[in-house]
Amino acid sequence: MALWLPFFFSVSCTREPRDEDAAALTAIQVDGTAITLDEGATAVLLFRVTDSGYSFVSDVAASDCAVSLVTADNHAPVHVRLAKVARQAGAGEYSATLQDAGTGAEYREDMHLRIVRKDGTAVLSGKFTVSSAEKLPVPDTGLPILWLSTSQAVTSKDTYVSGSVRIDGRGVAEGLDAVTCQVRGRGNTTWTWPKKPYLIKFDQRQSLFGFPAHKRWVLLANFLDRTMMRNLVAMKVSSMTGLDWTPRCRSVELMLNGRHMGNYLLIEQVRVDENRVPITEMAPEDGEGDALSGGYLLESDFHYDNKIQWLSPYGRSNQWIQGRNDVVPFGIKYPDEDVITAAQTTYIRNYVNQAAAALYGPEFKDPDKGYAAWLDVDSYIDYWIVFEVMGNHELGNPGSVFMHKDRGGRLTAGPCWDFDWGVLSYNTSPQARYGLLNDQAIWYARLFQDPAFKAKVKARFEQLLPQLQTILAYIDQLEGELTASAALNFAMWNPAQDASQNGGRIINGDENMTFHEAVRRLRSIYEERLTVIREHL
Repeated sequence: MALWLPFFFSVSCTREPRDEDAAALTAIQVDGTAITLDEGATAVLLFRVTDSGYSFVSDVAASDCAVSLVTADNHAPVHVRLAKVARQAGAGEYSATLQDAGTGAEYREDMHLRIVRKDGTAVLSGKFTVSSAEKLPVPDTGLPILWLSTSQAVTSKDTYVSGSVRIDGRGVAEGLDAVTCQVRGRGNTTWTWPKKPYLIKFDQRQSLFGFPAHKRWVLLANFLDRTMMRNLVAMKVSSMTGLDWTPRCRSVELMLNGRHMGNYLLIEQVRVDENRVPITEMAPEDGEGDALSGGYLLESDFHYDNKIQWLSPYGRSNQWIQGRNDVVPFGIKYPDEDVITAAQTTYIRNYVNQAAAALYGPEFKDPDKGYAAWLDVDSYIDYWIVFEVMGNHELGNPGSVFMHKDRGGRLTAGPCWDFDWGVLSYNTSPQARYGLLNDQAIWYARLFQDPAFKAKVKARFEQLLPQLQTILAYIDQLEGELTASAALNFAMWNPAQDASQNGGRIINGDENMTFHEAVRRLRSIYEERLTVIREHL
């Protein structure tokens, strides 16, 4: 039975008093009206005071900070406690971290934010409600459980809501105590499907599952993937190459506000960082000479939705941009659009266009005047091999195709990202059954006209082949690890609904199979790809 205890959330902190204090603070505004807390979890409430100059000691552990949660009759609440009050970047903006006290009881409690002024009077905010999460069954599939609690529903790819993350390693992985964060949706087509992907941004860098610490992490829903392992396999293949960085990832069960949402892939977001895309971080003052040459992170994507982007007139692509079939979209992912300068934008745009001009020029095979002077050729070979082995057609219809350029360096392919659509499937790319898939993709169509390039690709593939063959055992391993999770996941979600995004036709071709049937099909296609590639290089 739920326990109803209306109470006040009071914040009264001391500092040197001002005569105008009582009159200065007149109102408190809170963001959000309802917070749900899993057992032991935290959630963040953002609030603003009307007098941005009004300050108080925000350390709840400090002896001179009178911060407390009280009920309407001034009793201490039983089920919720105040864990932290912190100043935010905006004038007069603060956050209050609320934590479930771990009593195990169900509750729903109405609260106000209360700040006691120096004259003893108090200012109350509007009412908000804190409730315990519904006590639902916790999945036991052998995978770690990621508990994500948010102060309100996540309904936008642009607007963050406050929340917290904790991880139950279930004895197979490292756990994590509750940590505050911000959460929003992500993705393009994937955001329109019923099983939503999410972006998590921690207040401070966090290491998850032993991966290097970072603020930003992604939860991929893999809604259309009946095998639940296409991205796992692709990242494993990528990690076998010499690409600068491959996102680390781990399958988890997601509990969102106490409700099981199925199998998700926690994965590192593509970001410039010493532990991710390892290029030089730029500053606005890097405007000339060698400093201007990097680093930059670029994306080629048919959605054409980057803030700073252009169309290069060199390459081969499909007719989805302005009715033309001779242009390639490029967008700048780093530096961020709010800090990159005009000089930096001009530099990297010119560099890409000059690289393409050299590639498509009459002397493109010349090592000093052709593409090799502009591109890190080895990286483009390894990148192609990953896409080709996985049967990913999105080099030719570019989606989430990344490249980067470090200071003083050449344009470099990678990292790999987003391998759930049409991968290891003949459904979207039937030609892959009998030959190469991406030898006519953008830029690669020209690269393969150089016999020296094709010879290097063949030699590199033969070098990697023993490692690539071990992926068959990796698929078998994943099938065992994911079987129980798949049973629960597909009881909730029907991947065949992806047909709504593909003219009424399913995308991967295994959406109506059982999990084990889909895995056997994926394994067979992977094995066939190794044979076909070897025969056609």
